[in-house]
Amino acid sequence: MNRRDFLKAAAATTAAIPFLGNANPAFSKQSHMSEGPQVSRRELPNTGISLPLLGYGMMRLPTAGNKIDYEKGRALVHRAMKAGINYFDTAYMYHGGQSEKFCGDILSEFPRDSYYLASKLPCGGFKSEADNERVFNDQLQKCKTDYFDFYLLHNMNNWAWKNALEKKSVDFLIKMQEQGKIRKLGFSFHDTYQVLEKIASYRKWDFTLIQLNVLDWDTYFAKEQYEVLTKLNIPVFVMEPLRGGRLARLTPEATNILKAANPNASCANWAFRFVASLPNVKLVLSGMTHMEHLVENIDTFNNFKPLDENEQKTLKLAMEAYFKRGVIPCTNCKYCVPCPAEIDIPRLLTIYNEYQMNKNKGQFKSTYGNIKPDSRADQCEECDKCIKKCPQKINIPEELKKVAELYKTI
Repeated sequence: MNRRDFLKAAAATTAAIPFLGNANPAFSKQSHMSEGPQVSRRELPNTGISLPLLGYGMMRLPTAGNKIDYEKGRALVHRAMKAGINYFDTAYMYHGGQSEKFCGDILSEFPRDSYYLASKLPCGGFKSEADNERVFNDQLQKCKTDYFDFYLLHNMNNWAWKNALEKKSVDFLIKMQEQGKIRKLGFSFHDTYQVLEKIASYRKWDFTLIQLNVLDWDTYFAKEQYEVLTKLNIPVFVMEPLRGGRLARLTPEATNILKAANPNASCANWAFRFVASLPNVKLVLSGMTHMEHLVENIDTFNNFKPLDENEQKTLKLAMEAYFKRGVIPCTNCKYCVPCPAEIDIPRLLTIYNEYQMNKNKGQFKSTYGNIKPDSRADQCEECDKCIKKCPQKINIPEELKKVAELYKTI
């Protein structure tokens, strides 16, 4: 399916998308505290489950120092629940292991039947079969729950999938599902669409979480991944709809194109609507760190309206303008750290991208200068360990050379 076919398909299927609007059907978990605008919902096929179209990703919670800021995080969760955002996605490694505990502490303030909880098994790094039960039980304890509504094999790629099979992680999770400790079983994914098809065809998965956004649609084969899952009738859940926030802050040229078409819509609004306009997308995750982002996203997903054909064309023009700036496709997921050389990789790539977008030499020089000399880009030892850990397959050492050279020239 090329972009032209996508435009036609999106327009033709808009009326057929199973929106549930702001309703809370009897079979759906309800927040018990609905207040104000509610996010639209979609039904997970053949399950009787109604999901909020916008889910809460718990990887980028507000922090104070190296710890999650419970006061701010609690306020965000309560505000989300009021808007019907009752799907919370965490993982064993998020926030250095703190995210699951935060979910257990804060979500236990609500009835268990009022929210959906999702977590993930980091089986790609398991050394033995015993790790499956040890980690899973630890997660249940930290999350203060007897079961997970949704559960995933975490960060599947070709190597991690082989390890999951060797360590019997798939068999273990199927057993947990049979025991009722997992309600819906799926996997999250970062690799080629060919590898995705191999894993997706292994069994009948309840859902799959993939990275999908307007930047990746044509450039990083998100379109092909979406088509693989749709062909296999596997519901698509979406992570990184804003590419780690990158699509919320486009270049001036790209932003001006979008603002000319709709002065009241933010860049994030356009990016979210692109993803959620796809009929087989049932849930879009967003890691909302700040209250203003949460409020804006509630407005986007309240009475959600898919992009029409003209809006799709406008967004395409904006992305063409964006690509001309040469930004690095980093999502700030921080999987590349800690670095053996103690280089602050995510921060350095972010600083570089900010410069590419605003060309502010003074800001770049000042921000880069605040980084400790032994954590700067020119200290890279090119061990390549970060490349293996990067979900985006970025050649980080080569990109760090660009950052170092830019600082020299400025």
